[in-house]
Amino acid sequence: ASRKALELDPELAEAHASRGHYLSLVARDEEAKGEFEAAIRLNPQLYEGYYFYARSCLIHGRLQEAAKLFEEACRVRPDDPQSPSLLANVYEGMNLDAAFVEAAHRRAVEVIEKHLEMHPDDVRALYLGAQNLCRLGQNDRGLEWAKRAIAIDPEDSAVSYNVACIHAILGHTEQAIDYLEKSIACGFGDKEIIRNDPYLNPIRNHPRYIAVWNKLTAADSRG
Repeated sequence: ASRKALELDPELAEAHASRGHYLSLVARDEEAKGEFEAAIRLNPQLYEGYYFYARSCLIHGRLQEAAKLFEEACRVRPDDPQSPSLLANVYEGMNLDAAFVEAAHRRAVEVIEKHLEMHPDDVRALYLGAQNLCRLGQNDRGLEWAKRAIAIDPEDSAVSYNVACIHAILGHTEQAIDYLEKSIACGFGDKEIIRNDPYLNPIRNHPRYIAVWNKLTAADSRG
């Protein structure tokens, strides 16, 4: 669809952003980069150009690039709950000053709280907000939001994956790996995200995590 759109209008920024997102999902990274940069050049106010380019950089561990792009996404759409949360995650992975990172988590929670006033059943906002709350030490509230997300969509692989991250943040290793296993069973299998997500760092040396990772990569090599 994105290729057809670009045939009809090669200067359509939204189509370049869509094409870049698709190419990044199928690991055609250099082509994706060109499409994202074209989208941003054609429309510097296009949120999707910055957001999906930043997601691609984050997935591949290019945190400095991801941070700059998420900052731009926050600038062009300051009320969106996703970019400030993922930006705080990136800052965390960059090992920046603790007070700076904490302020980023607080900004993310403020944006998400306002969003949830209008969209209380937005599971993505709930689990992203839960991650930020737990990073701020508001663990009970974070777990409450996580439980709300699970209750709304218990079989969603992204929900289970992000709840795994929440338990990893809190040091609940067994629960984290339980939810990671569930997320993979429900269809979540993006190895690059699992490999590079800073929130999973606390559990990476655990034997169960290593077993899950080895099984995931072995299945991929067979497939």
